[in-house]
Amino acid sequence: MIEGLKGDEIINRVGGRFRLTALIQRRWLELLQGARPMVDPAGLTEMEVVVEEILQGKVVIDYEASGLAKPDAQRAK
Repeated sequence: MIEGLKGDEIINRVGGRFRLTALIQRRWLELLQGARPMVDPAGLTEMEVVVEEILQGKVVIDYEASGLAKPDAQRAK
């Protein structure tokens, strides 16, 4: 199993499991279509690269453009 997916840090970072899944799928597709990884991919699978990019904050959801509420705003409600 991918270490970054074991805890809730990555889920909380993007605002939930469904948003995380959508973000992973979108970025994974970008990599498959030839986008360059934003982390060192040496020895990592494409999925591990995507998870590491999210954990490092290099791949995020554009909440303003999507119209979604940010994770911090959701907790305040």
